[in-house]
Amino acid sequence: MSNPTSPSTVSPVSVGPYQCGAGQPLLLIAGPCVLQSDEISQQIAAVLAELNQRNDVNVVFKASFDKANRTSAGATRGPGLDQGLEMLRRIGQASGLPTTTDIHLPDQAQAVAEVCDLLQIPAFLARQTDLIVAAAQTGKPLNVKKGQFMAPEDMQYVVDKAQAAGDGGVMLCERGTFFGYGRLVNDMQSLPIMRSLGVPVVFDATHSVQRPGSGKGSTGGNREMVEPLARAAVAIGIDAIFFETHPDPETSPSDGANMVPLDQFAGMIDRLLQIRHTIQSVGQLNGTV
Repeated sequence: MSNPTSPSTVSPVSVGPYQCGAGQPLLLIAGPCVLQSDEISQQIAAVLAELNQRNDVNVVFKASFDKANRTSAGATRGPGLDQGLEMLRRIGQASGLPTTTDIHLPDQAQAVAEVCDLLQIPAFLARQTDLIVAAAQTGKPLNVKKGQFMAPEDMQYVVDKAQAAGDGGVMLCERGTFFGYGRLVNDMQSLPIMRSLGVPVVFDATHSVQRPGSGKGSTGGNREMVEPLARAAVAIGIDAIFFETHPDPETSPSDGANMVPLDQFAGMIDRLLQIRHTIQSVGQLNGTV
């Protein structure tokens, strides 16, 4: 396995106008868990667009048009493919931000690729060959979340599938590993291990603090742990970081317990970037970055 801290081992990935990888600004993927209204989405996008004015971070707006893996049948899933893509198109046009969303079925890939700059593969579907292949064949880059049940080394096979099917590039995302019932833990070793596979690595800070099935027919979480985990991941040296945020997380139809309140989001990002700058400065002094 190659040295995961060596910039030469990681092939950069183009996401819209950005490059994600060694020597590039931190890629920030953020937004609400699921699309609700244009008003809420545009409010979140406006905050993210303001952050995007910084020269040390590149921002991608994320929201799901369908949360297909809900705990219960009665949970809110979202507006669906057609309405959701129209909402994402409007958000991208108004904010100037690249966009991303999840796909769950191979036949969704092309329609999403016509609107979004990055296709996201949910963790539960990371081993679905037909889904990976269809997404890669669009020519758009992929952000594949490591299954909560998968070893980081096994993501090599996901990379192989994606790279054999298309040349848009692939990023791998850590979002926690099952630890008994109702808990996730983060093995931070997975970040350099997956980066040693030659692709940029993303850390999903908000889904990492989920407590699956801990609510009554819903997933709980602990947002107080989001920033501590994000600090650790940034200090390790990730290429991108993922958050879900909302103006009022308690009213979000999905994942409210682990989302960052929108009015606290910019301050948290500023603190994380201070850590990143410190790590980069030390690395330059040591000749390792």
